[in-house]
Amino acid sequence: MASRPEDHRRKWDKEEYERLAEERLQEERGKDDEDQEEGAPVKRELLKIREYKVDLDSKLGKSIVINKNTPTSQSGGYYCNVCDCVVKDSINFLDHINGKKHQRNLGMSMKVERSSLDSVKKRIEANKKKLEEKKKDYDLASRLQELAEEEEKLKEYKKDKRKEKRKAEEMAEEQEPPNELAKIMGFSGFGSSKKGK
Repeated sequence: MASRPEDHRRKWDKEEYERLAEERLQEERGKDDEDQEEGAPVKRELLKIREYKVDLDSKLGKSIVINKNTPTSQSGGYYCNVCDCVVKDSINFLDHINGKKHQRNLGMSMKVERSSLDSVKKRIEANKKKLEEKKKDYDLASRLQELAEEEEKLKEYKKDKRKEKRKAEEMAEEQEPPNELAKIMGFSGFGSSKKGK
């Protein structure tokens, strides 16, 4: 029989492992310093008004054949090229493009620029100018003339319709035999069997 040591447990070199732990801590501190230098907190833009129109109804009422090989941008639903995802309906698509994840991918924070008194006054002035331009563009005399022309066209159209209807009635009366003659001959008319019943 072989002799057994009194202590059968494994022995650890505490000094060596303390040295390894210290090296690992120093490496992590070095990486943190590099990350702070390279990836300083990103300064994102403030939230601003969308400059393009969201196209929700271009695919409305159209049917598309989708198979395994169809790219995600052409598959059913609304495709967001910024986030590379497909949303199944228009309401969820609007929620997505107004949401935090999409705005972050665009490089914007969800914070809005705080309005100052001067910016509000400028905005009010700009809106007043737009209203004044609309009033100038709206010419009452030309508008009344257009309405009169439209009414004239409508009257002529109705007259033509009445004349066509009268001609059609006269043609129908000429083709039908008189009622007295039909009674003498013993029939009610030349129409279909439904008409006679």
